Amino acid sequence: MIKKLRLVTILLAITTLISSVGATAKKGTKATEPGREITKTDNPVLWRSPDDIRSRNLFFGPGGEAHAPRTTFTFVKEDLEGTNPKFDVHDENGVKWKVKLGTEVRPEIVASRLVWAVGYSANEDYFMPVLHVENLPTHLHRGQNQVGPGGTLHNARLKRDLKDEKKVGDWQWRSNAFTGTRELNGLRVMMALINNWDLKDGNNAVYEVKHSEGSQGPEHVYMISDLGASFGTTGRSWTHAGSKGNLRAYSHSKFISKVTERYVDFNFPTRPAMIFIFTPGEFISRLGLRWIGKDIPREDARWIGQLLAQLSPEQVRDAFRAAGYQSEELEGFTKVVEERIAQLNKF
Repeated sequence: MIKKLRLVTILLAITTLISSVGATAKKGTKATEPGREITKTDNPVLWRSPDDIRSRNLFFGPGGEAHAPRTTFTFVKEDLEGTNPKFDVHDENGVKWKVKLGTEVRPEIVASRLVWAVGYSANEDYFMPVLHVENLPTHLHRGQNQVGPGGTLHNARLKRDLKDEKKVGDWQWRSNAFTGTRELNGLRVMMALINNWDLKDGNNAVYEVKHSEGSQGPEHVYMISDLGASFGTTGRSWTHAGSKGNLRAYSHSKFISKVTERYVDFNFPTRPAMIFIFTPGEFISRLGLRWIGKDIPREDARWIGQLLAQLSPEQVRDAFRAAGYQSEELEGFTKVVEERIAQLNKF
C-alpha cells in the first residue's frame, strides 16, 4: 500500500511539474541560452585512424609534453558557465589557459586521454597539483574557498587555448554529420566505458581548425568538450562526489546490460536520482538521453574494443597518473577499465 501511494505521489508530481514546464515554455521563457547547433559542416571530422596507439603517451595526452604548462600564470577573467569554478589565465609566453576546479578535474583529464588514444579529438588538458596565479581578484564568484595564500590553488585542470582553432557551435547526438556510422557508435561505447552520464548536447563542440597552405580549407572537428562527469555513477547522483571520479561507484556499476545477436545495450546513462524529479526540466531531459547507450551494433562495439585492446595496462595507468591518482585509486580505476575492455573483446 505504501509503495502504491509513493508511486501515485511521484506520478502526480511529474504531471504537475511537466505542466508547469509546458506553461513556462508557452510564455517563451528561456532558462538558458543554447549554443548554435550544427548538423552539417564542410570537411567534418569525428575520428582519425590512430596507427600509433601502442606508442601514444597517455600521461601528457593530445598536447604532448611540449605543450605542458610550466610557467607563471596571470588571472584574466572569471568564467561563470557550467557547474564548476573556472577562469582564464595567460602564461608568460602569452598562451591562454582555462583553469577549472572541483570534482570534474581529475576524471576529465583521464577521459580526454582515453578518447584521444583511440582516435577521437580531445582538448589539451593538464593536471596541476599546485598552481600559483598572480593578480587573482580578492573574491571569486565561485571557488574562492579553494584559493590559498598568495593565489595558490590545488588540483586544477588547465586547458590550453589553441590559436588555429575556434568553437563554432554544438552538435547533437541524435542528428549530426556522423549519424549511424561506426565512428559515432564507437564514441557512444567510449562514453559507456568511462560512465560519462552528462551527455547533453551542450557538452558537444564543433571546432573550426585551420590548415596549412594548399589544403582544402578548414576542418570542422567534432568532439565532446566536457568529459568531467566520468568514472563515477552511470547516471546523475544527488552528490557530485559520488557521480564523478568515484572509484567505489565506478567499480560497482554494471557495464553491459543486454547482448543480443546483433546489438549491445550498455547500462548507461541511467535515470537521474529521484530527487531531480522536482527539477522537471533536468529530470526529463536526462531520461531522453538513455537511448545513447542502447542498440549499439555488436560489430561496432567490437571495433572500438579492438582499438582499446592495443593499449597496455601501463598506458591506461598513465592516463590516471596524469590526473594525480595514486596507489589504491590508481590501480583500482585501471583494473576496471581493463576489465571493461576485455568484455568488449568477447563479442
